[in-house]
Amino acid sequence: QALLHPVRAGPCVQASAEAEQQAMAGGSLDLPVVDLASPDLKSAVDAVRKACVESGFFYVTNHGIQDGLLEALFAESKKFFELPLEEKMLLQRNSAHRGYTAPYAEKLDASSEFQGDLKESFYIGAVGDVDMPNDPNQWPPKERFPSWKDTMKLYHAAALAAGKRILSLIALSLDLEAEFFQNIGAVDCSSEVIRLLHYPGEVNESDNGNYGASAHSDYGMITLLATDGTPGLQICREKDRHPQLWEDVRHVDGTLIVNIGDLLERWTNCVFRSTLHRVVAVGRERYSAAYFLDPRPDLVVQCLESCCCDACPPRFPPITAGDYLKERLSATYK
Repeated sequence: QALLHPVRAGPCVQASAEAEQQAMAGGSLDLPVVDLASPDLKSAVDAVRKACVESGFFYVTNHGIQDGLLEALFAESKKFFELPLEEKMLLQRNSAHRGYTAPYAEKLDASSEFQGDLKESFYIGAVGDVDMPNDPNQWPPKERFPSWKDTMKLYHAAALAAGKRILSLIALSLDLEAEFFQNIGAVDCSSEVIRLLHYPGEVNESDNGNYGASAHSDYGMITLLATDGTPGLQICREKDRHPQLWEDVRHVDGTLIVNIGDLLERWTNCVFRSTLHRVVAVGRERYSAAYFLDPRPDLVVQCLESCCCDACPPRFPPITAGDYLKERLSATYK
């Protein structure tokens, strides 16, 4: 199959000279804004391609998630995180990685000198139409959180619909059919998870220099991030460069932030990049909600034909999505 876009052979595609100068200067990074409702499909696909190659991050607008649903999501999140720690710990994260994770319980950057990151979080997996007897999700008490489950169910559905539209643009940007990821079953019984996140406004003196979320790349296929507008998110486009150069990802009203995960980087043979990012403490509380759209666990992730050739053979052996994610999560919470 002839490639519409040339595949670059380096382990991480180098940014343009203009982007490099911007990185040297630091500051905020102007990422592409992709309109999911644009009638100009080619421009949208080209913008996604450019973003996935150069930074691994972009914004999407007209994503179909209503403002009212986002407001409800953040209201439920805030209400839960305001509970006393001992009450939140009753829903402590289980072996299926569902439920509450306390501050310092997760260390995304293994080289960090701190015990763990400052944030606290809550994982919620897909919610079925009927209550499942073996549902690994953990739910706050219904009498105190009567709208929690319905809100999470609605957000799961809306984020999955947006994620499928984004994956179609990504597939087209890789010279594949628009429905490629759907056709191979990547989003059938997929492992999508909502992760509610809360970053503290004030930190102890002993935490000076610690991060809300230390440097990491996401593990799966793609992540859709909604934020309350509070700054703090930064990305490092050249993870092998020292010293690392970090740039702010600014808030853009009405958009979601999308980034590429490690599994998609493997799938594309490093043509698309899964970029290091972190959240710095800014002296203000910060709420966000990450939606991780990951393939179904038994799906084998191996180099796409459009991303390898004799001169650029596959860099990674095939692996099931479930085995890869289990390995990464075990390292994070060991």
